[in-house]
Amino acid sequence: MPSVRSVSMGIWIGTGSRNESPKENGLSHLLEHMLFKGTETRSPQDIAEAFDQIGGQVNAFTSKEYTCYYAKVLDEHSLIALDVLQDMFFNSTFDEAELQKEKNVIEEEIRMVEDTPDDIVHELLSEACYGDHSLAYPILGTNETLASFNADDLRAYMDRYYTGDYLVISVAGNIHESLIEQLKTTFSKVKPTVHTEQLTVPQFIQDKRTRTKDAEQAHLCIGYNGLAINDPDIYSLVLLNNSFGGSMSSRLFQEIREKRGLCYSVFSYHSSFTDSGLLTLYAGTGLSQLDELVSAMAETTEDMARNGMTEKELRNGKEQLKGSLMLSLESTNSRMSRNGKNELMLQNHRTLDEMLDEINLVSQDSVNKLAETILTSKPALSLVSTTGKLPESLK
Repeated sequence: MPSVRSVSMGIWIGTGSRNESPKENGLSHLLEHMLFKGTETRSPQDIAEAFDQIGGQVNAFTSKEYTCYYAKVLDEHSLIALDVLQDMFFNSTFDEAELQKEKNVIEEEIRMVEDTPDDIVHELLSEACYGDHSLAYPILGTNETLASFNADDLRAYMDRYYTGDYLVISVAGNIHESLIEQLKTTFSKVKPTVHTEQLTVPQFIQDKRTRTKDAEQAHLCIGYNGLAINDPDIYSLVLLNNSFGGSMSSRLFQEIREKRGLCYSVFSYHSSFTDSGLLTLYAGTGLSQLDELVSAMAETTEDMARNGMTEKELRNGKEQLKGSLMLSLESTNSRMSRNGKNELMLQNHRTLDEMLDEINLVSQDSVNKLAETILTSKPALSLVSTTGKLPESLK
């Protein structure tokens, strides 16, 4: 992207909470934290100051299926950023004192989630959808698993997954040839391990989970079995979600918030995984209005399943999707992320024109068939409220 003056780079690793055993739950996330906690030549403060001194940004995140360490800097500082990131990747020491401090930090992160009922309800929905499968595991782990981890566990996990076949380096921006050459030299040290283990496809179990919690609102999630990341109908589902609850003009938002005034927050979103997916509906309202909310959501869902999208909704949805896609590709960080995830999860890179063509080819019929299939199936449910009791219509 020669017209910009920044470079975004990301180290993507194809492992997350889904790859963990029950005893390892939270290990991917702890490892992500610990790569910032000191190397053989840099202290944690040195790592932070290295990016502050060049006006750059550095961060990381762990998801169900991958982990990413990323930085965004001015193009003239890209080699400095690479030097720090590779030092974290190859030379982290996992100092015992730093490990204990970081465990405490993550315990506070877990407490923060526990203080946020609209976060808890999504964690509960994962359990209601997937039961004992690792896709239901909380990314942060639990206090019990966190307490059991030591530096050797981190090294063993890193040796197992931070290897050639699980690793993608993605860079976008005003890239100098010297950066590419340095990347090749640096990451040629990664072990070229080829994994043979297979992911277990989750069974969508359509269960119910509730939690009693002192909260001002009742928080409700409804989950439907969705589509895998490489499903040929994925754009049809993206457009269905956009019309159903993914935008301010969507049916859920207009019917439940704007017309009935039952919620401040109501939306839907789709999560795609390697071999499965989840369409989630969320709304929060006062406990006295929960029955009315459930009824309104059911009516809106039934109407979408029975009558499908209108031509206008499909047309508007396509323009919103194309606009969002094209605008995001003007950002070096978005371009880096898109390329990294595509290579890691799909091993396929479509051009912008190819993606626009695929969006344009989505028909009203394909979206409506998908709406009928997904939205008439039995969903999974989760609820957090002061009573923890589902309305009779959901039992």
